[in-house]
Amino acid sequence: MKVVLLGATGFSGKEVLQELLSQNHIVTAITRKASSIQYKNKNLRIVEGNVLDPVFIQKILEDQDAVINCLGIGGKGTGKPNSFVSDATTVLVKAMERSGTKRLICMSNVGAGNSMAFQPWIFRALILPYFMKWLKVIIDDKNKMESVIWNSNLDWIIIRCPNITDKPSKGKARPTLDGKGLKLSITNKDLAAFLVEQLTTNQFLHQSPCVSN
Repeated sequence: MKVVLLGATGFSGKEVLQELLSQNHIVTAITRKASSIQYKNKNLRIVEGNVLDPVFIQKILEDQDAVINCLGIGGKGTGKPNSFVSDATTVLVKAMERSGTKRLICMSNVGAGNSMAFQPWIFRALILPYFMKWLKVIIDDKNKMESVIWNSNLDWIIIRCPNITDKPSKGKARPTLDGKGLKLSITNKDLAAFLVEQLTTNQFLHQSPCVSN
């Protein structure tokens, strides 16, 4: 499958890139600086560009089958309101609808959308708004991003992630749509495997599962 990967140099994006290539997908990785991807593979095309540029994104999507969006602001960010992810996703969705590239797999956060209700009351009422303001900013942007995707005509799947750890794979990611069984974290490798798996299954089509292990 021909896959465009956004956020290929991020913490999770790097792992997703390796997972895609290990399964022989043909990958176009978008980055602001080509030298930031130190990975060589005959199925990998590295393209420098701005994900906020509609003309650039439209051209990249020519003759592509799917997109995996792993964009983020990097760690905790600045703590100030930021719309980078939702703005870039708006550009992406419009370009995908024009190009006919239908499949979109997108990373989000546990806490976005209805998954905020899966969190303990004390987290929602006290910890997030007063002690983790940086995370609230990220979730606010992901809420906007998710709304853009929900209102598209794409074949989308949004994956909501808890804390992502750099630990050895546990061999399985456990998805939930209602919060039951949701844990506090998921390993980077297991998340990458789950994201790539969504390219070829419709189990969660037009849904937003939370995944953990």
